[in-house]
Amino acid sequence: MSSVPQDNRYAPPAAHVEDVGNEGALELAGRGTRLGAALIDVAIAMLAVWIVTLVTPWSPWDESDTLFATTAAHAAFGYVLFIAIQGYFLATRSQTVGKMLLDIRIVRSDGTRASFGRLVGLRYGVGALVSMFPWIGQLYSLVDVLLIFRESRKCLHDNIADTIVVKG
Repeated sequence: MSSVPQDNRYAPPAAHVEDVGNEGALELAGRGTRLGAALIDVAIAMLAVWIVTLVTPWSPWDESDTLFATTAAHAAFGYVLFIAIQGYFLATRSQTVGKMLLDIRIVRSDGTRASFGRLVGLRYGVGALVSMFPWIGQLYSLVDVLLIFRESRKCLHDNIADTIVVKG
């Protein structure tokens, strides 16, 4: 027979373990702060689209082509415009303008700096590519933003790119 008493069979080990301090740990950005940064970035993009429609014959409201062609063209144009506006800041600071204004930044899950290729290719590029497909793009976008309500506060694009958004 075992020397462990029956009533204590499932007790946790009694060894004392010191907690490891989390000095230097990154603090995740709040959901509201991330939303605010995204809204600032969308406002900047809308202003840029408006300016483009003033100085060119292109209009995002022209629905003369098929749904797929229109959706794909708008998604591609939006992605190129996003990179034109935010690319420098993503490359040099791992931030968009909205993230800079609200003092949050994008890093890898281990806290290291996220590369420009990872940010524009995985974090933003996959979403831009998927958004070219009607219905699938909308479903992707919905799932993407709703995942922020998990404890990890990671959206789908964060999981794809192995990134987190932190304060500072």
